[in-house]
Amino acid sequence: MLFRRSLLQELISTAAGAFLILVGIVVAQRVGHLIRLASKGVLPNDAITIILGFNMIRFLPMLLSLSLFLAILLTLSRWYRDSEMVVWFSSGLSINSWIRPILTFTIPVVILISFLSLFVTPWAFHKVEDYLLQLESRDDLATINPGVFKESAHADRVFFVESFDELGNVVKNIFVQSIQHQKLGIVVAAQGSRINEKNGDQFLLMENGRRYQGERGTAEYSTTEFEKYAIRVEAVEAKRDAPSSQSISSGELIQDSNNTNIAELQWRLAMPISALILALMAIPLSALDPRAGRSANFILALVFYILYINLLSIVQAWIAQGKIHSILGLWPIHVLFAILAVYMFYRRTQQLPILPSISMPSWSKSGNKA
Repeated sequence: MLFRRSLLQELISTAAGAFLILVGIVVAQRVGHLIRLASKGVLPNDAITIILGFNMIRFLPMLLSLSLFLAILLTLSRWYRDSEMVVWFSSGLSINSWIRPILTFTIPVVILISFLSLFVTPWAFHKVEDYLLQLESRDDLATINPGVFKESAHADRVFFVESFDELGNVVKNIFVQSIQHQKLGIVVAAQGSRINEKNGDQFLLMENGRRYQGERGTAEYSTTEFEKYAIRVEAVEAKRDAPSSQSISSGELIQDSNNTNIAELQWRLAMPISALILALMAIPLSALDPRAGRSANFILALVFYILYINLLSIVQAWIAQGKIHSILGLWPIHVLFAILAVYMFYRRTQQLPILPSISMPSWSKSGNKA
């Protein structure tokens, strides 16, 4: 039908716009957070892009669910505001007639959310944990950021470099503080570079600098000028912790069914289920009430969305803690909002009855009323 085709076209364009806006918001927030970590020396600069990419994959189910909800809400609200709904209701359609075209648009997105939530998101979490483990095992030089004091993994050295060259191989204005044999040593040099020996040892070779050594708390220090001075750099052996439940595959969660794993599995299933319920709930929520204003239904819809997601998160934590039986799980929350959606459909059906079609009078050929 005509209204289904026009509805699907507008839903797709609105959902694409909402998704891009939400992605931009999340990217801006995550980039700011990662840059703050990098400025403190917690995270290397070259790791920002990779971690940001994996974080975006992790947020995709939530972003798609919210985009779906907003697309239906905004599209139908515009139809109410521009009186297009009045035309469709006058032609004999009811609010229930929108369920089928909405489901036609919603079900493919829900299937995509299911795939992402059950398979792709755990893979992204696993890759993040592997990458963070690789970062922890990098040597001290690999984690240095220009303009930031960096303490070594063994807490016996402090590094500072002013800048790198274009290729990142040569560093300018180096400062190294170390403690050896209860004596404080400070090395400053104009530039330096990394050297890899044949046996695998790595050194920081500094050129044209000075070395100060003495006992802390005293004024007795020896000064040595050098043309070349090498410091050995050792790699750190990072220990792998037990994988988190978020990084375990869905099949392994089913096999190892403890409270934490069941709570995580319930959360992954909740993403597509909640997306479907919220999409149907957006149909009656989009109906405008002239006495309440145009923004009242939108605010109410956001309240329902936030309440739904927060209740799922709270109950998931209770399942992991053993306060709620795993068999019960998150299903009461889904049932509650499904019943609420059915009730809102019933209320809107009562408020917006199907208008009877207008029959035109028939006229005889002679022009007299038959």
